[in-house]
Amino acid sequence: MADDYPFDEAEITSAWPPRDTAPGGYMEPIRAAGAVLWRQGESGREAVLVHRPDRDDWTLPKGKVKNGEHLVTAAAREVAEETGLRPVLGRRLPPQRYLRGGWPKLVDWWAAEAGPGASEFTPNEEIDRVEWVPLAEARDRLTYDHDVSVLDNFVSGPLETFPLVLLRHAPAGEKRAWEGDDLLRPLDETGRETAGELARVLEPYGPMRVVSSAAARCTETVLPYSAATGAEVRTVPAFTAGVHPGGGGVDTAAARRAFATLVEEGRPTLVCIHGELVADLMKEALARLGAPVTQQISLRKGTFWVLHITSGQERSLAAVERHEATR
Repeated sequence: MADDYPFDEAEITSAWPPRDTAPGGYMEPIRAAGAVLWRQGESGREAVLVHRPDRDDWTLPKGKVKNGEHLVTAAAREVAEETGLRPVLGRRLPPQRYLRGGWPKLVDWWAAEAGPGASEFTPNEEIDRVEWVPLAEARDRLTYDHDVSVLDNFVSGPLETFPLVLLRHAPAGEKRAWEGDDLLRPLDETGRETAGELARVLEPYGPMRVVSSAAARCTETVLPYSAATGAEVRTVPAFTAGVHPGGGGVDTAAARRAFATLVEEGRPTLVCIHGELVADLMKEALARLGAPVTQQISLRKGTFWVLHITSGQERSLAAVERHEATR
């Protein structure tokens, strides 16, 4: 957190104005996504602000979600397009909802740091200036109250976190239709497409080591991500179904111990597992992080949890989000 940030003026929000539709009605919101892009500057922490010449305003980098686009990739794309910087998404921030031309607009936000592969910003008709601004000054420079609320939410929580992604493998067809060893049962056509989408959706979280069940349906799920990032896939027997005494099921206790080790090691990590382990591993992580357990903890095939965990010696949960491979 920034010591010189005006917390006496900050407004930490987790909801949005309730009166944004006609009484008793609903209007599908315009969807947008963006990020508070930050760095450690010479005089303290700074955030990126962008200036739009047509409106003569200062705002945070964000933009509309394209049809069929995933929120995660939309946020990363918009920040890169508006700043020339490639964001690595950190913890998710509360969304903001407000009226735009009389129509509700819903904006999803993340904290982010600039990663490698940045390009030089070129002024254009949409954005003509991009500036790194100290956090306290950024609050005064922002034109809109809803952007100020985003910055307040950003500063109120931990800035340095790492992602731990818990992914259930993609669709692999029916077990009863597979005649060979179940460990070798591959992804089906839908599963292969899902694996390719997952590689694109996971990329904005930055480089992660990859840990997986040794089952083919799990290693094939993370193969496109591994190929795109160069990360080696390390298989763990404790996460693998069908290799334990009796030839079936999972060793829940061993899996929980292995997952607890990953939490404590404090490295960005992608873990691909079987559905029967999801609830136990989430409960293990949340318990160790002193966080409550959600009632809807399970995952469908090809979906994942992202636990954003503080990087300090004392681990705690900074944010958690759940996504499918597609929007």
